[in-house]
Amino acid sequence: MSLLRADDLYAGYGGVDILRGLHLRVEADEVVVIVGPNGAGKSTAMKAVFGLVPVRAGRVTYQGEDITNAAPEQMVTRGIAYVPQEGNVFPSLTVLENLELGAYALKGDLRPRLEKVYEVFPRLRERRAQQAGLMSGGERQMVAMGRALMVEPQLLMLDEPTAGLSPKLIDETFRRIRGINALGIGVLMVEQNAKQALGIADRGYVLATGENRYEDTGSNLLANREVAEMFLGG
Repeated sequence: MSLLRADDLYAGYGGVDILRGLHLRVEADEVVVIVGPNGAGKSTAMKAVFGLVPVRAGRVTYQGEDITNAAPEQMVTRGIAYVPQEGNVFPSLTVLENLELGAYALKGDLRPRLEKVYEVFPRLRERRAQQAGLMSGGERQMVAMGRALMVEPQLLMLDEPTAGLSPKLIDETFRRIRGINALGIGVLMVEQNAKQALGIADRGYVLATGENRYEDTGSNLLANREVAEMFLGG
């Protein structure tokens, strides 16, 4: 049984389908990457799975349970965390306050959860009293992912986690994502830095006009000449 499956999804905005028969799956131990040109439906796919865009047809299942069109807050309680591309931190709050907000619905002592986040992102421990809005783009991305980890998810969904970052920070972000996966957390990620993302992916999907064009291991997609020429800039 897959951790997450989306089967024959049709979804979009204002009655217009952006996704047209999308299929994808994520296993519990995988990093899965969705790539493709602008307008391919990558972010829409993530939002449809997480309940932020209505699914008109098709089915989303999580651990075998139908979660199609479930509310985002229900997704979180089931163990799914989502980090959007923009607006993913509270800039006027400190790092610690941002992290604590990630677990606002949970009861009990948050310190063990904070320690786990600090182990993944040691810099957040050092900067825990700093306002998130005063941090660099890479540091804010750490805060956003750290806040998502506060709910101890089984699936982490990331929408363009390296957008706007320098090459050095892109490499660091991908290393952190692999480290999160090593904790036993499945990762589903949309990325414009397709080559680097596929380089860390167990499997990848190439989308075009809301449809699956290719599905394979990350290494096989990188080695596929047609994929490289059409979608990866040669």
